[in-house]
Amino acid sequence: MHLVWLLWSLILIGIWIVVYSLIKSHDLRKQMIVISLWTSLLGLTEPIFVPAYWLPPSLFDLAAKTGFDIESLIFSFGIGGLGFILYMLIFPIEKEVPVPMDDRLAARHKYHYLMLSVAPVVFIVLYFGTKLNPIYVSVIALMLGGIATWYCRPDLKKKMFVSAVLFLGLYFVYFLTLIAMFTGYVQQVWNLNAISGILIAGIPIEELMFAFAFGFFWSTVYEHFTWKKLPGMHMGEM
Repeated sequence: MHLVWLLWSLILIGIWIVVYSLIKSHDLRKQMIVISLWTSLLGLTEPIFVPAYWLPPSLFDLAAKTGFDIESLIFSFGIGGLGFILYMLIFPIEKEVPVPMDDRLAARHKYHYLMLSVAPVVFIVLYFGTKLNPIYVSVIALMLGGIATWYCRPDLKKKMFVSAVLFLGLYFVYFLTLIAMFTGYVQQVWNLNAISGILIAGIPIEELMFAFAFGFFWSTVYEHFTWKKLPGMHMGEM
């Protein structure tokens, strides 16, 4: 049981490697690695979710003892790169291009960095100011962060919605591997009494909500932060 979380995380890395191998652009491969490395740091937030949301048996029993675990770093690395790159896998491009300076001066970009901070600020406010389970706080923060991105960068809306659906589909199939290999694991590990308890094909609905919200927001964080855009997409598009 203590190796299930590790094995499941490594399966995600296997998917990451397959997708990485399908990306032909050296520039996008590099971006995928960088984004995955930065996203892996989100694994350090695991104590927020343990045991409020779940309590997975982990290597050296770290999750139970400290709230931290090695598997969360691996898992976060995997979802970071996949959430970013899936759109480009379906709609191949060689590389992204800089946003023209004239477009950066548009009124909607006056509060560029404020908009980038929406997701973390909303998370902090809701986490410390409400009694919502951390998974709901995460979903709300990601969706509001995505809406802020949409306001600033309407040219990215297609990537946001398509990525949300693609990542949700991938995550759904990925989660089914856990259910198929380890019957009853969800009931043993997830704190179903603290959340809705609704399961879809055995998957907590909160996991699917998170997957959609993560794909919606994380797929365009890089473009929004670095002033990059997809070729052929115009900043004024709504």
